[in-house]
Amino acid sequence: MILVTGGTGLLGSHLLFQLSHDNEPIRSIYRDQERIGQVESLFKFYSPENYSFLFKKIEWIQADILDSVSLNNAFKEIDVVYHCAGLVSFSKRHFNQLIKINREGTANIVNTCLEFKVKKLCYVSSTASIGGRSGEITTEATKWKQSPETNGYSISKYSGEREVWRGVEEGLDCIIVNPSVIFGAGNWDESSLTIFRTVQNGLRFYTSGQNGFVDARDVAHIMVQLTNSKIKNERYLCVGNNIPFKVLMEKIALKLEKKPPTINTPKWLTGIVWRLTWFFSLFSRKDAMLTKASSRSAFNFMTYDSSKVIEQLSFKFRTIDETIENTIKGKIK
Repeated sequence: MILVTGGTGLLGSHLLFQLSHDNEPIRSIYRDQERIGQVESLFKFYSPENYSFLFKKIEWIQADILDSVSLNNAFKEIDVVYHCAGLVSFSKRHFNQLIKINREGTANIVNTCLEFKVKKLCYVSSTASIGGRSGEITTEATKWKQSPETNGYSISKYSGEREVWRGVEEGLDCIIVNPSVIFGAGNWDESSLTIFRTVQNGLRFYTSGQNGFVDARDVAHIMVQLTNSKIKNERYLCVGNNIPFKVLMEKIALKLEKKPPTINTPKWLTGIVWRLTWFFSLFSRKDAMLTKASSRSAFNFMTYDSSKVIEQLSFKFRTIDETIENTIKGKIK
């Protein structure tokens, strides 16, 4: 039996849809009952005529990766684990929570895998845990270098990977995938999909940076293919497209029939904005819309090399245009 953590998230829901086409029984843990409905909506989008049959293949069990007792219940008769659950935030106020969920939660998953003699763990990490530098090409072999500018999210995901490698030393077989920014059918008010909502509402500004982007369907396919293979104890970058933010915003805007952003935002202006949003967040007790870390990353020119997974799996990533079109068509309210 297969266990999926984070199955109600963007990547997790796509992974469940991918797995539902196989004959292996699937179990997914959840914390919020209402979010299961979003997963069903995703199944309906991708397979309107057969979604009910596929969706019913999933056994849902309430559990928390920070609660070892609930994990013990979820891990009964499990052979393979896909660990997608995690927290993404670039706010300093969430640092302790990031460490707790992304490192301690992953440690709990690793320990439970060892205890229940799970055959293989597939861990969803991030490009943020590799530590590439602006203007350079990042590969799986790039060495992690922490600096005063390293954000808490990167530290937490790197720490989570170390827990997985610790599990390998204790006898656990694993696969680690390092996706970049993920797009796909889903709720535009959550995770990376909020950029589509922002462009839809009208976005006049862009920054001069670049980042990697990938289709959720591609990441899910790669995860299943690697986990089902004899490959073990390897990490793989999953980046379909390296694209400047300006080009990305233009493509999304045109697909939404909106006016593309035309104003190149200078660094000094974003510096003022993140300081102001941080100041007002102190009084509103809401997360700042722009943080120091996110404003800095908006000007980084990141390039990722996914040739390892492309060559070993003979894989072809979808184009960014295909991904954008699918994300717009698959908007889930």
